Amino acid sequence: MAEHNHSWSNAIFVDGQFRPPASGGTLPVRDKSSDEVFGVAGAAGTADVDAAVASSVTAQRTWAALPYSERVAVLRGVATALEQADGFRELIMRETGSIAGKADYEIASAVGELTEAAALASRPVGEVLQTGHAGRFSVSERVPVGLVGAITPWNFPLVLGMRVIAPALALGNTVLLKPSPETPVSGGLAIAELFERAGAPAGILQVLPGGEGVGRRLVEHPDVAMVHFTGSTTVGREIARTAGSLLKKTSLELGGNNALLVLDDADIDQAAMIGAWSSFHYQGQTCISAGRHIVDRAVADAYLRNLTDRAAAVTVGDPLRDGTGLGPIINDAQLKRAAGLLDEAVAGGARILTGGTSADRFFRPTVVVDVDPASALWTEEIFAPIAPVAIVDGVDKAVALANDTRYGLVSSVVGTDVHRATEVARRLHCAMVHVNDATPQDEPLAPFGGIGQSGLGGRAGGDANLEEFTERRWRTVNSDPVHYPY
Repeated sequence: MAEHNHSWSNAIFVDGQFRPPASGGTLPVRDKSSDEVFGVAGAAGTADVDAAVASSVTAQRTWAALPYSERVAVLRGVATALEQADGFRELIMRETGSIAGKADYEIASAVGELTEAAALASRPVGEVLQTGHAGRFSVSERVPVGLVGAITPWNFPLVLGMRVIAPALALGNTVLLKPSPETPVSGGLAIAELFERAGAPAGILQVLPGGEGVGRRLVEHPDVAMVHFTGSTTVGREIARTAGSLLKKTSLELGGNNALLVLDDADIDQAAMIGAWSSFHYQGQTCISAGRHIVDRAVADAYLRNLTDRAAAVTVGDPLRDGTGLGPIINDAQLKRAAGLLDEAVAGGARILTGGTSADRFFRPTVVVDVDPASALWTEEIFAPIAPVAIVDGVDKAVALANDTRYGLVSSVVGTDVHRATEVARRLHCAMVHVNDATPQDEPLAPFGGIGQSGLGGRAGGDANLEEFTERRWRTVNSDPVHYPY
């Protein structure tokens, strides 16, 4: 994976070509376990954004006018290129610090996004409306938004990029992608390579790695018709403020403070397995990780023992080594934040049952109890393998505690009485809820998104993409002469 073997080295991707950035410089591509720099990507500047936007706007008119079958062919070609790509799995593992299973999931899920988007391209795009005017033909039709600016995160860079790129392109838009500086390749430039191999038309996808200035220019540019952002609520709020002042369409997939409810009739072994996966999967670095375990007192002791045993048994280390269950925290800043949240909670009376330590950026999976419900460890998104557990008496208190949050992304309920657990799930104030399964769930056909401070705008996935990446237009045609009193 040496730098010189890749077309993305020292490059950005504009107008169908890898080329040096105009002014942004370069970004190191780091192995998150060893901190080794194994490549250098181009870093775009604001001049590159302007050039890419101009190219995208021109390309979008031609792309949208193509027969849907030609857009389908491109998306299927990209899916085939990804399935056949050599080294993409290792790239994700090294650049994100994930184990092999997570990298395999990303690739399979990204292929699924492309496949479902290809099917989306042939969907009906309008409906005939009733009209009170004789001789008038009235139709509501969907038209592309135009140029979609996408700012994507580092945790699942391939699939979260493709979740926007694939349906937006299928519906006739073009996309300008700014991946996270932590993952400029697996989240951007390697995706561009797939489109290049598939023979995609120039300008339909532009990839501009870079920092805040690139993202800000993308949001502010008058020819970017829509901004899609996946990331923190703090940054999402700033984007919403800017885009709102410009009356620009936005879709914001933001953070979560997700609850896992363990009812008094739960199968403890099953519940603890679900709880461990919900909080520790990929070092807890997902918006859909469980940050709050709310457990009925009747099963709390057994649940804590089982969850603690599972956490203690996880092997933490280099993901490229066989048997590793958790890799590193993405960077030192995130490690410091997670450790600070935990230290603050312990100072407030919380008790660590296992974990709570780290070597370099390798953070042990942690179970903590007696957390003050006002502490940041309980109220904020953690993004680390920490499972705070609260013990409650009865379903009503569990539901009240789960709903006591500004966020509204996902929750899970675990109990052997499925009807009862489903009724509890219906009482939870969130956009996604799972019964007898983990909080991290995602499927290309399912509407993914949040409410409250977990999201603003529409949903991604399946038919929701029709609403997300098109605008409605009312069109009428009169076959008879019209008469007005002027």
